[in-house]
Amino acid sequence: MSLDDTRKGKCWEISPDDEEFPQSLHDLEPVPEVLYGRGDPKVLQGPCLSVIGARRATPYGIAVAEMAGRVAAESGIVVVSGGAMGCDCAAGRAALEAGGRTVVVSGCGADMVYPASSADVYAGAVAAGGAVISLERWGSPPRRYAFPKRNAIIAALSTCLFVTEAGMRSGTMSTADVAVELGRKVYGIPGSIFSPLSAGTNWLISEGARVICDEASLEAAISLDYGRLRFSDAPGRREDLGRVLSALVASPSRADDLAARLGENIITVLSALSDYEAAGVITKLPDGRYAPTSTFYLSHNGLAGTKASPAGEKEEHAEDS
Repeated sequence: MSLDDTRKGKCWEISPDDEEFPQSLHDLEPVPEVLYGRGDPKVLQGPCLSVIGARRATPYGIAVAEMAGRVAAESGIVVVSGGAMGCDCAAGRAALEAGGRTVVVSGCGADMVYPASSADVYAGAVAAGGAVISLERWGSPPRRYAFPKRNAIIAALSTCLFVTEAGMRSGTMSTADVAVELGRKVYGIPGSIFSPLSAGTNWLISEGARVICDEASLEAAISLDYGRLRFSDAPGRREDLGRVLSALVASPSRADDLAARLGENIITVLSALSDYEAAGVITKLPDGRYAPTSTFYLSHNGLAGTKASPAGEKEEHAEDS
């Protein structure tokens, strides 16, 4: 299919000898023989930031992925992901909502959608001037052997790899391994030492990954590594948090564990949790633990408009500037 039709979402194929083939993929061994895609192949020339993370992510991981997608888009950087549920599609959606472009590197044919829940990201990528690409032939269904190859493309396409949340034994960590081997920079998001989904990112940081501790540090990293400045409003000052919510930010917990840790009556803690949950500030995870919602994590002012703690929770007044 002619490359003139790419902006209409039609299919194309490019090889290493083609001008549109991304130079960054020549770092792979072996170099992919054919890249199948829809959208605009020129977007593959970058600059790109690959954002990856757990499929069954926590609200924290989702919020971090959304932050990365938004900040990258507002800095004029293409967001690359695998289009998977969880952190990948969260980053792609955030980039599109911020008016940016995204590239989905699929584990099935570039004319297919997997998973179905990411259909809006696939469609949005093509419609917004990004692309959906794959190493697999047209019509190929998702197969296990395709995903390690897909992960290598994700690692190679970008100058830097942003790891939001990852278990130690995961596809996310294997992608990080490839990025390190290729000499790409790795950004890691610190998380609770009690969270299995932060074990991988915390380990990457211990091994030398750049620590991204907040939105400002991501902006600084992008400025240094990409030579680009972000154009957006600066975040405001955060509100002080009560003891229960502060503890949940540190580590998602069950009500009884939280009460024991804080030395509070279980009834008081349950009442606070109920009020926070009703306000959409926290959510109950499938394993019974409570955790802040992604909406909370993305709010620069903590509890948007809420300055008092619910249900008689004791307030701490240490400033968080």
